[in-house]
Amino acid sequence: MNSFFVYEMEYTGGIVETNELEMLPFRDEYYRQYEKIYNDCFYEMRKVLDIEPYNFYSDISQMIDKKDSIFLLMNDETIIGSIGCFGAEIDDLIVNKKYQGRGFGKKLLLWAVNHIREYTDEPITLTVAEWNTGALELYKSCDFTLKRKELISR
Repeated sequence: MNSFFVYEMEYTGGIVETNELEMLPFRDEYYRQYEKIYNDCFYEMRKVLDIEPYNFYSDISQMIDKKDSIFLLMNDETIIGSIGCFGAEIDDLIVNKKYQGRGFGKKLLLWAVNHIREYTDEPITLTVAEWNTGALELYKSCDFTLKRKELISR
C-alpha cells in the first residue's frame, strides 16, 4: 500500500497587486494540447505516488463538468499555462514545460486569487501533495497557509 500526505491550504486575504494576464476560457479546440501539458506536468508525481492512471487525461469527456471553470494563458496558439477556479477552490495549476521557470505559475495563481475575489470573500482553498515541494513553496510565498494535513493511503 502506498501512502502520501496532501496539504489543504487557504488564502484569506483580498485582491493582490499583479500584472494583468489575458486569460481565455477553455475551448475544446485546445483539448489535445491541454491533455499533453497536463499529463506532462503531473506524470512524474502520479508515478512516484503510484496514482493511476499516470497520464490522467485521455479523452475530453473527462472534462465535461470542469472545462467551464478552466482558464488558459496563451502565446498565440500555444498554451503557456492553465488554472481551474471552482467556486473558491483553485485546482490544476499547470505550466507548459517549455515555459517553466519564468514566473508563470505565480502569475497564474495570483490571477486566480483575483478572479475568485471578484465573486466571493470566502477563504480560497487548494490541495497540494507534500511531494510537490515547488508548488508548496509557491503557495506559501503567495500567503496561502496550511489548514490541514491528510494522509492518503492507496
